[in-house]
Amino acid sequence: MSCPPTEGNHYRSGLRKFDEGCPQTAIAVISTTMRPMPNLKQVIDVLETLYPLRYAEEWDEPGLIVGDLNHEVNRIVFAADPTSAIVDKAVATGADLLVTHHPLFFRSVHEASGLGFRGDIVRRLYQHGCGLWVGHTNADAAYRVGQAAADYFGLVGSQPLVPIEDTAAAHPVGLGRVGRLPEPITLKDFAQRVFDEVSDHGMVTALGIQMCGDPEALVRRIAILPGSGDSLFNEVRATGADVYVTSDLRHHPVTDAIEQARYEARMRGQGIALGQGESGDGHVRPYFINTPHAAIESMWFNYALEDVPVAVERATGSRPEVEWFRDTTDPWTLSITSRQD
Repeated sequence: MSCPPTEGNHYRSGLRKFDEGCPQTAIAVISTTMRPMPNLKQVIDVLETLYPLRYAEEWDEPGLIVGDLNHEVNRIVFAADPTSAIVDKAVATGADLLVTHHPLFFRSVHEASGLGFRGDIVRRLYQHGCGLWVGHTNADAAYRVGQAAADYFGLVGSQPLVPIEDTAAAHPVGLGRVGRLPEPITLKDFAQRVFDEVSDHGMVTALGIQMCGDPEALVRRIAILPGSGDSLFNEVRATGADVYVTSDLRHHPVTDAIEQARYEARMRGQGIALGQGESGDGHVRPYFINTPHAAIESMWFNYALEDVPVAVERATGSRPEVEWFRDTTDPWTLSITSRQD
């Protein structure tokens, strides 16, 4: 007969902790503690199989930033940014590894001392035995980051916007995604969907989203690049996408792009084939939807929460506990869009 559950009963990293007065507890603990948890090196090997470092952009340096390779990993936490507040939370909850999307060291540095916040973060992580691994542009190009946004926005038949040839990959890999909606909807309704899905499955922010285009225009073919995307306008135009969903869009590049799109649509309407579309097609493309950078990229963690522990267990025989810190790390705290009388 099993012992009744108590308030302290819980699962953590495959180790069952029960009321010490229950004889069944001893059996459970003995049977589960015989299997050792993986060390940091084993977990990193798994992460870099899921999100290969060879996919990273030339300027990027993702991977293991802080950590003792021999350290046992029982608990992994995910977050968009390695901010001081996130590191405090990771340490307070007993994390052995913090996995973030954005780097702690985005550009080259020559010191990690107490003179700056980065040095202090490194100190605290080492002091409390918590590693830091970054999956940045390597994760962007792996299957899940762009695909997560495509799935939540309702796209079907999606493929990479900028493909990477990798015969070893189980799925098409590369930056971003291009796909279609099952049925055309208005740009306004699709923008609302993007806002809802990014907020519900990514990160709630004060910034919200911005839309460029005719609210009532019907759209169906969608290009997505989670993260900064105004460097890929030409690639998006080549796909014939009706809308481009990305982040960090700036005034001048978007103004130039939408003006060109409107001009091409006007020329096609006059019977001159120009841009993406047949002669007579006066549809402006692409329109633009600007999302908070960290929010849209955080949608990936919905999949990482399952992908990572399953892969670690498959490789090592032990499954770590995982948690996603959905704290808002977007720097903007207020967005004012109307006058207050």
